[in-house]
Amino acid sequence: MAHIVVVEDDEKIAALLRDYLSASGYQVQVCGDGKAGLEYVRSHQPDLMLLDIMLPSMDGMQVCRAVRQFSQLPIIMVTARVDEIDKLLGLELGADDYVCKPFSPREVVARVKAQLRRANVAPAKATATPRFVVEREAMRIMLDGSALPLTPVEFRLLAELISHPDRVYSRSHLLDFVHEDQRDISDRTVDSHIKNVRKKLEVRLPGVDCLQSVYGVGYRFEIPA
Repeated sequence: MAHIVVVEDDEKIAALLRDYLSASGYQVQVCGDGKAGLEYVRSHQPDLMLLDIMLPSMDGMQVCRAVRQFSQLPIIMVTARVDEIDKLLGLELGADDYVCKPFSPREVVARVKAQLRRANVAPAKATATPRFVVEREAMRIMLDGSALPLTPVEFRLLAELISHPDRVYSRSHLLDFVHEDQRDISDRTVDSHIKNVRKKLEVRLPGVDCLQSVYGVGYRFEIPA
């Protein structure tokens, strides 16, 4: 039975999430503030955290940052603040997904199931998928046993995306992997490199789009079937 902690100070919302998740077969613990949620993760090591942003004692962003110092459990941010900056910041701090209030409890349960499934199949620290193997020292990515013809920049981008399947990266975050000296300052530089990588993957995997665009945010890597 998967163990989920819901960090939410609104008692009605917390109870609603607890009831729906429990009915789906999960063990659920509710924490009413950020510090309590952080300490619960430290002491009980749950399988997933649903984390509100607006919390007493510590806000969700602070909690997410602190958790990522010692744990890679899936984190789904729950927020009523829907502006783009908060979405990007939450993801760049290490969140795996987010839902916006008001939300459908069934949608939240579906997202929880998806994140738990991904965590079991491909942990965040993995550097290999069933078809891809990242060889960092050789700066090489193998696909079905054969190296992809990647430039150093393309290698850094694809290696990062492969190493964290299904995590959404903003363009500004991926820009950090393009050139270490930061001489490229346009987010569109990332789009250009992603386009080139897609062309090279298409040659080897016709009709399969591993690099998914996330509208208004950036990109994520999906493990091919």
